[in-house]
Amino acid sequence: MSVNILHDKDADLAHLKGLKVGIIGYGSQGRAQALCMRDSGVEVIIGIRKGPSYNSAKEDGFSVMTVSEAAKEADIIHILLPDEIQGEVYKNEIAAHVKAGKTLSCSHGFNIIYKQIAPPADVDVIMIAPKAPGTEVRKTFSNGFGVPGLVAVQQNASGKAKEVAMAIAKAEGLTRAGVLECTFEQETYEDLFGEQAVLCGGTVQLIKYGFEVLTEAGYPPEMAYFECLHELKLIVDLIYEGGIQKMNEVISNTAEWGEYVSGPKIVDASAKERMKEVLNAIENGSFAAKWMEEAKTGKKNLLKHREELGNHSIEIVGKQIRSLFEKKN
Repeated sequence: MSVNILHDKDADLAHLKGLKVGIIGYGSQGRAQALCMRDSGVEVIIGIRKGPSYNSAKEDGFSVMTVSEAAKEADIIHILLPDEIQGEVYKNEIAAHVKAGKTLSCSHGFNIIYKQIAPPADVDVIMIAPKAPGTEVRKTFSNGFGVPGLVAVQQNASGKAKEVAMAIAKAEGLTRAGVLECTFEQETYEDLFGEQAVLCGGTVQLIKYGFEVLTEAGYPPEMAYFECLHELKLIVDLIYEGGIQKMNEVISNTAEWGEYVSGPKIVDASAKERMKEVLNAIENGSFAAKWMEEAKTGKKNLLKHREELGNHSIEIVGKQIRSLFEKKN
């Protein structure tokens, strides 16, 4: 299945003329997207509760108000809050202001797909999702380019939802690199799967197991840290720059041979079957249901896992090693 890739020529900022974008939340993505849009001439206001992010938005020169006030004043309500709190904030502070003719926007489809947010039928519902952390979105935009992104339309009450979504993508610099047109379902399911099976869940578990095998066999933890974590960035950078074959051209023949003969023993066909189970839980909503229950009951298990990770020897050794290589003034 191929997707449509769109660029600057496919988007027109004129579709945002006279419209006010209310960004709800001012974390990493909120700040980056707000600054990029403002630099592109878009009128942006910020809706957020009092706290450090509120102060940061003020210092950046934005008009900052409560979530409810921003939702009322904005033509486009762009929600960039953590997944687990969006539904409650929408219900209590946003829903009353989501009127016909407005646009509800986001950068991840979790709350729409899993029905934590149920917008009325007479509003546009769109997604503009940069495929990079907020800091990278802002840095790349400031350097004259942009990160790739996704755009999707869930509801097109006005008949102009895609045009508005593409205009926002252009205002954030995403169309400079290229924007993939997709559906809310595709973005949500693939994003969650990638995080769990490969990028975060799979990679972290692989790193920890590799470190544990070496240290339990009596090898120095400092060396195990370098082999199983530190050098991973170097390998990933090579893959990012030119693909897996590019990486294989740079590493030794011995390392490449080991990739072919040992890699499939570690991540074998049964791992692929378990990945399918993860994807199924994402698609049928059971993962989301468990996560929302965890969030509503104080995140006790999340906090427990976070504490356990902080106490893992790879984290303790890593802090010590990284401090040795910090640039001294």
